[in-house]
Amino acid sequence: MLGSLAAGFVGTAAGFGTASDGVDEGQMARMLRLGSTAAAAALAVQICIFERAGKGSKELEKNTDKDLIFREEEGKTLLVPLRPKSSKELKKYTVEEVAKHNTRESIWIIVDDLVYDLTRYIDKHPGGPLMIENMAGKDCTDVFANYHSARVYKQMLPPMLIGQATNVTVPPHVQDFRAIRQELLRRGLFETDMRFYAKMAAWLVSLFFLALYLSVGCTSTSSHMAGAAVMGLFWQQLAGIGHDMGHSGITHHFHFDHAFCSSLVGFMGISVCWWKRNHNTHHIVCNSIEHDPDIQHLPALAVSPEIIKKPFFSTYYKEIKALDAVARFMVSYEHILFYPIMMVARFNLYAQSLIQLFAKEPLHYRKLELCSFAIYFTWVTALVLSLPTWKETFGWLLVSHAVSGLLHVQICCSHFSMDLYHGHAYNDASDEWYITQLKTTMNFDTPPMFDWVHIGLQFQIEHHLFPRLPRHNLREARRLVREVCAKHQIHYHEPGFFQANWETLKCLWNTAKAARLTKKGDSGFYESILWDGLTLTAEFKGASASSAVSPLNAAGGETRARVARMPGKSP
Repeated sequence: MLGSLAAGFVGTAAGFGTASDGVDEGQMARMLRLGSTAAAAALAVQICIFERAGKGSKELEKNTDKDLIFREEEGKTLLVPLRPKSSKELKKYTVEEVAKHNTRESIWIIVDDLVYDLTRYIDKHPGGPLMIENMAGKDCTDVFANYHSARVYKQMLPPMLIGQATNVTVPPHVQDFRAIRQELLRRGLFETDMRFYAKMAAWLVSLFFLALYLSVGCTSTSSHMAGAAVMGLFWQQLAGIGHDMGHSGITHHFHFDHAFCSSLVGFMGISVCWWKRNHNTHHIVCNSIEHDPDIQHLPALAVSPEIIKKPFFSTYYKEIKALDAVARFMVSYEHILFYPIMMVARFNLYAQSLIQLFAKEPLHYRKLELCSFAIYFTWVTALVLSLPTWKETFGWLLVSHAVSGLLHVQICCSHFSMDLYHGHAYNDASDEWYITQLKTTMNFDTPPMFDWVHIGLQFQIEHHLFPRLPRHNLREARRLVREVCAKHQIHYHEPGFFQANWETLKCLWNTAKAARLTKKGDSGFYESILWDGLTLTAEFKGASASSAVSPLNAAGGETRARVARMPGKSP
């Protein structure tokens, strides 16, 4: 938090320096300036008094009983039975038999070698039906453990138990990754250190008041634009809180975190309902061409020639994604347009949020979010209309949204240049939960003093592996994950932030070249016909005949093959 403290004091000092630009400071401006200063002072006091977050509250004894396991409940670690007791003899099923039940009409999954029928529950799932649909017929042991509390295992799974899987195998690297989760739980690292979020609260309040003070309490254009920049930083930083609460990663109470975060929509302007549906799906099918909404950005962007090779059906958007004339033009220059698009990407999130909130599907706290959106648009509109000229109004909107675009750059760079695949993963040892997340996600190599800038997104690998782990403990998880990756020769991709941007631009440039070579196909859309001969044949192995996953090599390591593109040498 040292970086945030420095930024807070610099901003506050700037507020004093531009106090009123030669005119008497009004009462509202004075209150905003004092509020920002008081919040920055509170942050300074907390940094001086509180030690750095990252330690568990209490370590437990190591568990040596194979019939017991550590699970998390509201952030607290519990030692509970590994499997529920059944009063009747369970029917035996093979993994292959379970795999046949992979449609909405019949959805079976495997958790801890037991078979569950989720068919009647799919539409009641708090995370939405897409997560279950995408895991149908799979061994969900690790996915399930990293998304659910002990209560779900005890109360909700047993009524759906129908049998036992007889031929489940657990690869050595999976055993070690599971041991990491058990160690994190044993050390109490899933419990949130609220001192971290007390500091974040002071930091965010300081930013918000400073942004308002510079935007409406000062009279010069430079102060107004500075206020816009601070507001953009506030939105980017607040999105980190939204991300944490969206994963129930602060209080670990689903409804409290969701409701509180939905009320924050009045300050950040992004729907939590939309985000949870989109983001949770992304986690489960990370970088799947047909299923992951976070890489389906046509007509604006395409992250691989494979995406524009042929039209495909998006299971998230329920529509055909294809390269029409507009998309062909945009994608042909996407390496140039990437940052300008990121500068205005927030406007698209407003649209996506409202579309989701007015959709007919069931949502938690829909009315609360609609009220919060009304508040957000009211104060933002009032602020920009209070500026003296239309140039400053548009300038404020552009600068604030451009600065907040750092969030979109961070998210895109975490995945765009990593491996993609067709269909579904989680088929065998080469593409199970942990390997798939490591192939499709990168970290940013970041000094601890700059952790605040990246709001936890610098540890995307660990976040994807353990999404309910509090942000302030991700760095320790990183240490453990790197050790296991080194042991099993699994590639762990962690370039610096600027190198990650360069890798992203290279992948966009490769796709842009492919787009320029496309010709109209029988579908009526442009298709990458000539590009086929220029690309790699190494592919992910997925659920469909066209799916493929890069395999583990003979030495036990991982080849960083990418569908339709060479990503660069692995270290």
